[in-house]
Amino acid sequence: MAKKVLFAGESWMAVQTETKGFNSFSAAKYETGLGWIDKAIEKAGYELTYMPNHIANDSFPFTIEELQEYDCIVLSDIGADTLLIPSETFSSGKMFPNRCQLLKEYVLQGGALLMFGGYMTFNGIGGQGKWWATPVQDVLPVQLLPYDDRMEHCEGISPETILAEHPVLDGIQGEWPRLLGYNKSIVKPEAELVASICGDPFIAVGQYGKGRSAVFSSDCSPHWAPLEFCQWEGYDRLFKNLLDYLTE
Repeated sequence: MAKKVLFAGESWMAVQTETKGFNSFSAAKYETGLGWIDKAIEKAGYELTYMPNHIANDSFPFTIEELQEYDCIVLSDIGADTLLIPSETFSSGKMFPNRCQLLKEYVLQGGALLMFGGYMTFNGIGGQGKWWATPVQDVLPVQLLPYDDRMEHCEGISPETILAEHPVLDGIQGEWPRLLGYNKSIVKPEAELVASICGDPFIAVGQYGKGRSAVFSSDCSPHWAPLEFCQWEGYDRLFKNLLDYLTE
């Protein structure tokens, strides 16, 4: 039976206003960062459940038993508030379980957690990701920073391998393709720093309780992950390795 992955986030609504002389109009569109990471996960043999941000707000699991139906939870460009403020909490003050606390318990009890970088993970743009202020911080291999942690590099930067023999890098050879940014953090003493970027953590993994967690501090799709990275021959292998390591 295939292992199951719950992938939450990596979606957004974009609103554009055009002004043409005296007149103006607005147009909106819904977008996701899928097309690469979802294919890599499925190609690796995992059963993928995708939960975009606007669905995760009310549909992300509210019990440890529901979380444990999945072998790995992936958070990508989803802010902590999306889990901390269900719509009925915001609209009518209804109480719900703290899903960030549940994620911590999920890992401690043997689950796997992977966090990708982005504008709403780690701490993100304007500090809105806010994961550093949640129990999830306790089961991540890096210390998140309590301020806007984005490092933008439009010139392109390449990661550096630290632990070449680590299972996460099995079959990954040659130079890393360039990336356009990442979230800055500090590796924890108990964690393994697999690769760095500009001297900061790029890929780090750790054991917490009976489970494992990992961070990939850049994105899995544009803009931080340009086509040079998304179409890289090692893309699928890297994320298969990460999932395999976390869920073994």
